[in-house]
Amino acid sequence: MKLKSQLKSLFVQPLSSMILSMITAIAISPSALAVTGKVSPHLPEQVQQSQKIAQFSGTDQPERSRLLQQANALYNQRDFKGAEENLRKFLKKFPKDAFGHFQLGNALFRQSKPEAAISSYQEAIRLNSKYALAYNAIGVVYASQDRWEEAITEYRKSLEINPDYGDALTNLGQALWQTNKRDEAKASLEKALNIFKAQSRNEKVYQVEQILQQMKTLDDPSVS
Repeated sequence: MKLKSQLKSLFVQPLSSMILSMITAIAISPSALAVTGKVSPHLPEQVQQSQKIAQFSGTDQPERSRLLQQANALYNQRDFKGAEENLRKFLKKFPKDAFGHFQLGNALFRQSKPEAAISSYQEAIRLNSKYALAYNAIGVVYASQDRWEEAITEYRKSLEINPDYGDALTNLGQALWQTNKRDEAKASLEKALNIFKAQSRNEKVYQVEQILQQMKTLDDPSVS
């Protein structure tokens, strides 16, 4: 129980200030989202990635870009209800926008509406079957409810699309550890660590190193 609490606390991080800059950031932030005290490992970073996608794709659609920026501004101000309302207006105009549904899921998740969030993420996937961020986000929702096996399934789907998705690997490692798959959990985290090092994402490197150290301590209490 102690390790579980420590692992969760490691991922409760503030959302990125970037507008749709990434869900690691999050949109799901590569920072983690905390809902009702439970972990949402890397939602924030996902948001950041998504934010970048929105920015690039909006260059030829000024209205789309403007509406998304408004919603994301509210999201980053932690006005999740306001963000939800703006995203629903956005989706009335752009109902087939996968990112819009994905970000709506993030806003709903932050309001402790897990089932509604999952539905939004699933709609994003229906519109874009290769949406690795959305699969990871669903896994985060399940993890926040301690539904570890279901979370593992979603993280694996995300990694089938992008095997080098460091945040999904980190989340998968945490979920595997919770289901007593310790060797596999460490392998997933070590792969994530190498990816983050290669990407020079020092904050993520530190987080994963801390998790691995805690796991090592649990396996061998003599290790300080």
